[in-house]
Amino acid sequence: MISVMFVCHGNICRSPMAEFVMKDIVRKNGMEGMFVIDSCATSREEIGNDMYPPAKRMLTEKGVRFGKRKARQITEEDLAKYDHLICMDRNNMRNLTRMFGNKADKVRLMMNIVGEERDVADPWYTGDFEATYDDVLRGCSALFEEIVGKK
Repeated sequence: MISVMFVCHGNICRSPMAEFVMKDIVRKNGMEGMFVIDSCATSREEIGNDMYPPAKRMLTEKGVRFGKRKARQITEEDLAKYDHLICMDRNNMRNLTRMFGNKADKVRLMMNIVGEERDVADPWYTGDFEATYDDVLRGCSALFEEIVGKK
């Protein structure tokens, strides 16, 4: 079983978008039984809240299935359980190091997977959910290819 956790600040925009995009990619490739995919936050600000409505609209527009969910904060158990912890930005990576010390050796920046040294566009500040979706799709597609290529 391959486990992937997507991480952002509040777990209501970028990381749940990545979770559902990755699930969509895995489903379309007939590999659902081989993956566990989830998302979480580094902060406690949005705990219990569902995905932000504009993020839902973007996924709907792109034909990506999603369900009702509740934002949650990452735990030390998640760090141990997941093979891949994919952060949406450098602040998320710093927060994980602050929370868990150097145990976070499985942590990667999403856009590094596609060879770019930058953060996933944050729609909370930009309002540009299309740019975020594009980043997430590119990152998830590259991660999937990387993982499947290693099998």
